[in-house]
Amino acid sequence: MISVFENRAPKVLFILGFFICFSLISVRVVGQVSPAVFACDATKDRKVVHYGFCNASLGRDARVADLVRRLTLQEKILNIVNGAGNISRLGIPKYEWWSEALHGVSNIGPGTNFSSLVPGATSFPQVILTAASFNTSLFEAIGKVVSMEARAMYNVGLAGLTFWSPNVNIFRDPRWGRGQETPGEDPLLSSKYGSSYVKGLQQPDDNADPSRLKVAACCKHYTAYDLDNWKGVDRYHFNAVVTQQDMDDTFDPPFKSCVVDGNVASVMCSYNQVNGKPTCADPHLLAGVIRGQWKLNGYIVSDCDSVEVFFDDQHYTKTPEQAAAKAILAGLDLNCGSFLGQHTAAAVKKGLLKESDIDNAITNNFATLMRLGFFDGDPRKQPYGKLGPKDVCTAENQELARDAARQGIVLLKNTAGSLPLSPAAIKTLAVIGPNANVTKTMIGNYEGIPCKYTTPLQGLTALVATKYLLGCSNVTCGNAQVKEAKKLAATADATVLVMGIDQSLERESFDRVDLRLPGQQPLLIKEVAKVAKGPVILVIMSGGGFDISFAKHNDKVTSILWVGYPGEAGGAAFADVIFGYYNPSGRLPMTWYPQSYLEKVPMTNMNMRPDPSKGYPGRTYRFYTGETIYSFGHGLSYSKFSHKIVKAPQTVSIPLDDDHVCRHSLDCNSVEAVEQLCKKSVMFDIHLRVQNKARHGGSHSVLLFVTPPSVHNSPRKHLIGFEKISLKGKSGTLMRFKVDVCKDLSVVDELGRRKIALGQYVLHVGNFKHTLSLRI
Repeated sequence: MISVFENRAPKVLFILGFFICFSLISVRVVGQVSPAVFACDATKDRKVVHYGFCNASLGRDARVADLVRRLTLQEKILNIVNGAGNISRLGIPKYEWWSEALHGVSNIGPGTNFSSLVPGATSFPQVILTAASFNTSLFEAIGKVVSMEARAMYNVGLAGLTFWSPNVNIFRDPRWGRGQETPGEDPLLSSKYGSSYVKGLQQPDDNADPSRLKVAACCKHYTAYDLDNWKGVDRYHFNAVVTQQDMDDTFDPPFKSCVVDGNVASVMCSYNQVNGKPTCADPHLLAGVIRGQWKLNGYIVSDCDSVEVFFDDQHYTKTPEQAAAKAILAGLDLNCGSFLGQHTAAAVKKGLLKESDIDNAITNNFATLMRLGFFDGDPRKQPYGKLGPKDVCTAENQELARDAARQGIVLLKNTAGSLPLSPAAIKTLAVIGPNANVTKTMIGNYEGIPCKYTTPLQGLTALVATKYLLGCSNVTCGNAQVKEAKKLAATADATVLVMGIDQSLERESFDRVDLRLPGQQPLLIKEVAKVAKGPVILVIMSGGGFDISFAKHNDKVTSILWVGYPGEAGGAAFADVIFGYYNPSGRLPMTWYPQSYLEKVPMTNMNMRPDPSKGYPGRTYRFYTGETIYSFGHGLSYSKFSHKIVKAPQTVSIPLDDDHVCRHSLDCNSVEAVEQLCKKSVMFDIHLRVQNKARHGGSHSVLLFVTPPSVHNSPRKHLIGFEKISLKGKSGTLMRFKVDVCKDLSVVDELGRRKIALGQYVLHVGNFKHTLSLRI
């Protein structure tokens, strides 16, 4: 059936959206619950004023030590699981550690609920689309809004203070069902996203005491976790065989940045094994790297039931007590699940653990709660105490969700004269496709309940008259309405096809096995394009990429947009882009591969680097040697931008000591980036002129890449800097990138050592290249 929507005022649209949203919310919310959960409530028990751990004037370490020494072994064990039990004799209530905030406050974890008091929270675009903005200030701004809404919900008893977000795993393989949750395939972009979002979540608004936390973030899933369920191989049994080189230059950098740059309060270990050891039982990874090398100030938590998984599914230990001991001795502080609660006491009794080992774990847990003010009494008398329901789903927050989607949307193809459409010229717009009028699809997974939805159809209908056809009954598109779609497109001034997939085809515990659009979607697109009267705009809604070469090379498909899962305001955002109210500036944060890639690359092969002898092409833009559909960083604009490096060195010298071996050898192709050398701060500036040569003003993401010398299997090129700028039409600006040789130009050798390669480097910005030589 074809329905006709006449042009309407945006106000009517938003009322309609709210009504639809409210009708959905009413079946999912719970009743009002009690006010905020907190310890040291003197109004309930006067004894607490005499406890050192309740005395906010004492140092945090002293308070935590006072609390730990008062607890029995069983009380300690109550506090190494996510559903921490109450200790009523000390005035400590139950606390639920598990809440989620991947792209807005979520009710996926048991620590957060919505109610009639707060029926929804701002739902931002899924992370992969936000990452496409390449805008660190946006990453942090979203974190600030999410933490404000989280605190507001905590104050009325609807949320906790510990949120297990963000996901900073590398989107290594295009089939991964959870790639949508990540910032993409590049270690620098993922690092910048992770540390910026963490800062937004955690940092106090007034910065009066930087050791305090607004909420506690958690970077997950450490490490080399990017396979859920592919052709019978699942995450509970998968052993990721990873070279030290790949670990240090691909998988670990985002986590390191979370801890070192973002000061994240928690890291979550993953289900999988890495080189034969469960990550949650590996003392090198947990105690050695996260807490030892990176100096985590916080707690390490397991993915849910992962301790049980390495006992029951991976058979890593013979007894459950051994599993409990392995995890705690490795450095695990908190178990999402009940396994440690059930088996830790027996592990102590059998001599596998000392009580002091448990003390170490709960010390880290309680210290985090101290930083959150959990032991400081009534939160209404603390910072953020005045936040409440009025601070959730504000107009400003919802506008940021819309702007985030606009900034991330990627224009993949645009034939001259296609986009932007003119509202004055379009009398009738055909809107076709299984994702054209969706709501929940737009918010991806680890979602909450949004403030309201604006569907693609609603967003377009707010601007012009539309005629709508579903086209397929769902995204699997077993039987497309080709005849009806062709009839509609043949009479419309322009056609928008909103295709792609949803959580039924990519999600946690479900990886893809195909890079083509499902079912008869390609047929529908090609047949509509043949007969369409006006421009044909193909919109792909998805987390991962597709082989859409049939559309890319079809002149009748005049424009292609990728909109990710664009959040609650996604429909309004991409209508803004299609009709030119916003000039697209998003760039792909991941490579789009051809279908043939799947034949050469099993998902279980973790190697990033190519192996020509085996026909293995490598992974991600940094190493992949094959053809692409669209490359990492690809994204068009309605403007035309040019780049020129106006000042950069031709030669950079590395200051080595007189007795350094490379001063006396002609065979040195690299020098080790040791602390002593890197303290000398070898840095230089790249001065760049960016020109907008079109009349359209707009934002532009400037990406700086480098191709290092071909030593140590170094990347073909890698991102060393990016910045989002805004330029009016026919204007330009000068910008500067500061390049730190040790940090930005170094590569990791085969043994995992960071090296500075000697020789010729090529800097890339857009189509412009600059060569410089690095020498002793």
